[in-house]
Amino acid sequence: MIGLYCPGDSPLHRMPAGVKLALLLISILAMTVFVRAPLGVLVAAALVAALFALARVSWRVAFAQVRPVLWMTAVIAVFQLLTTSPARAVVVCGVLLVSVALAALVTVTTRVSAVLDALTRALGPLRRIGVNPERVSLLLALAIRCVPLLAQIVGEVGEARRARGVSWSVTALVTPVLVRALRTADAMGEALAARGVDDD
Repeated sequence: MIGLYCPGDSPLHRMPAGVKLALLLISILAMTVFVRAPLGVLVAAALVAALFALARVSWRVAFAQVRPVLWMTAVIAVFQLLTTSPARAVVVCGVLLVSVALAALVTVTTRVSAVLDALTRALGPLRRIGVNPERVSLLLALAIRCVPLLAQIVGEVGEARRARGVSWSVTALVTPVLVRALRTADAMGEALAARGVDDD
């Protein structure tokens, strides 16, 4: 679901991509600094839920954005419970999930091209020290595209394994996924080279 854009005409859809990215950064930093209790997490979550409602994004799409990080959040929660306290676990995991949801809100209300254009403009001043904003934007675009692509590969390999009646094992899943991922990366690299992306 990363990179998914849901067309709409809400105020969030009409807001410039650069403004949304700046507000996203400020909001995440503010939560990291100021949210110190479960009540703060609840307030932040309610505000983000209200923003999703304002953007007219369905709850199914909203949940799909945070679902991939739920397992990681569960691991972090267990670690926090063992090393700190339940309240701290709620704060750490809550801030993480709210931050992911907020970032997803920017994604679903902003075209990827608009995000990349905003990033290119923001990195423009760094040309003086040798940074190529276009290549940084291209790298981000590839990352956004490759995450769901890798998830698709994992799903297809899993379905093929089940169709053959192969018993579950890490090797039976990881090996073909790795092979297909490397082949896809090679094909992508050749396509970029053919278009002169690696030229100085």
